[in-house]
Amino acid sequence: MTQEQLTPTSEDLETLSRQLGRPARDVVEIGARCVCGNPLVATTAPRLSNGIPFPTTYYLAHPVITAAVSRLEAAGVMNEMTERLEQDPELAARYRAAHEAYLQVRNDIGARTGVGPVPEIDGVSAGGMPTRVKCLHVLVGHSLAAGPGVNPLGDEALERISPWWTRDRCYCDGAWDTTAAAPSRDLSRHTKTQGLSAEELDAKRAARREAVEAANAEQQGDSVPDQNEAQEHTATKRVAAVDCGTNSIRLLIADVTYDGGVPKLTDVVRLMRVNRLGQGVDATGRLAPEALERTFEAADEYAALIREHGAEQVRFVATSASRDAENRSEFVDGIRARLGVEPEVITGDEEAALSFAGATSVLGGSNGTKTLVVDLGGGSTEFVLGTSEGVLAAKSTDMGCVRFTERHLTSNPPTEAEIAVARGDILDMIAQVLTTVPLAEAHRLVGVAGTITTVTAHALHLPEYSAEAIHGTELDVARIDQAADELLHMDRDSRAALPYMHPGRVDVIGAGALIWQTIVDRVAELTDGSVSTAVTSEHDILDGIALSAAR
Repeated sequence: MTQEQLTPTSEDLETLSRQLGRPARDVVEIGARCVCGNPLVATTAPRLSNGIPFPTTYYLAHPVITAAVSRLEAAGVMNEMTERLEQDPELAARYRAAHEAYLQVRNDIGARTGVGPVPEIDGVSAGGMPTRVKCLHVLVGHSLAAGPGVNPLGDEALERISPWWTRDRCYCDGAWDTTAAAPSRDLSRHTKTQGLSAEELDAKRAARREAVEAANAEQQGDSVPDQNEAQEHTATKRVAAVDCGTNSIRLLIADVTYDGGVPKLTDVVRLMRVNRLGQGVDATGRLAPEALERTFEAADEYAALIREHGAEQVRFVATSASRDAENRSEFVDGIRARLGVEPEVITGDEEAALSFAGATSVLGGSNGTKTLVVDLGGGSTEFVLGTSEGVLAAKSTDMGCVRFTERHLTSNPPTEAEIAVARGDILDMIAQVLTTVPLAEAHRLVGVAGTITTVTAHALHLPEYSAEAIHGTELDVARIDQAADELLHMDRDSRAALPYMHPGRVDVIGAGALIWQTIVDRVAELTDGSVSTAVTSEHDILDGIALSAAR
């Protein structure tokens, strides 16, 4: 293209903002245009205006192309391409040449725009180059900007999306909203909040907060306590919390004290038993008799401990499996008989809010820090975005290590075809989350629950499972990818031999690791790399349940 065509106009930037669903930022050129003239690819400076190094030079913007490429990713094309790179030296050499060309153009752009050298990303391109394929969107953006013959896999991906998009046609009509004002807040292009004003967004989030207000009351501090309440908030109270999920049932007996009105937990007893309550629920819709028997056996043990330690308040929360089961009344009646409390089959939104409360109860952060908490369970995964003020947005998904093992990863070890299909389902789930939770707004990512703590233990090469060593660990994306890949591709015996592997996780950790890896990679991509690490917390929904019981 000519320099005039490369130079973005104010109209181009407005169009890009509408295409992306967020304000276009640090765009220095238009890398490629539609036949009608609209932008297809945004070219970004190698250092953003906020000082962050930014290796992704070409950002695919057009919604029709973006959706088409997402279909390829969901179909497992990236794994297939990576395998071919390992087996085809000629293709690998051409791909490496594309990597070198990418680096050279990025350096040229840095020089043209006055940014200059960016030593932090020397030798680092994007999309997985030069040895693997990690993001097809980057490769397609590179091919569109550089033209045919530069990036072989980007060119191939363009050919493979031809049923949905080709260079010689305009697909802009109806592809984005051209009637509303261009977005003025930084939201993911995948969300349904595109074009909403700040007031409309606040109203949307306020409506969601009302649904989870009860679970967040201990963090909100909005009500003024009377004298009796004030006394309650200074005295020590012993509570018991039970979290009965799809794969495990856990007990926390804790003393609750208050520091400046903020509740703090001190563990008395913390136990986990693998009950696999969700066994077969995805296929049959019913709780299996043997799963109920395992659960009731653990409940008998917990009831004895609660009596022994004199807990004043008990809250029993049941999550995904019991929500889904036709015969959940059998479960409810059995728990009531053993523990004397009504088990609460909570909604996905409340589950998300309790997870956030527990995970952030021991983490620092300024009032403005937006934390994304991911609670990866056996049958569901919760995504919760919030601040110290409470939850902003939340979404519960039917995606978990047990559910996805039974649904997808049935071989030992799983085949690449099984992994590809599972990864596609995970990406679809994340796309659904984006309609509710603006993941691109996150400032930090926190992962909770057994899958994530086990992946962290593997990354740390621990000689045994140690909650103290795991809690608060911050790992970069590359270390999480490596640890998850290793666990995913191990056979069952190899996983069972790991010194930190709980026996109840041996069969399902591969699916859990794949889910966590895909979430971490996607969040890093959606935040343009500003979230490049994840923190593991040993405190999660169980702590949130205990805090709520203390109210």
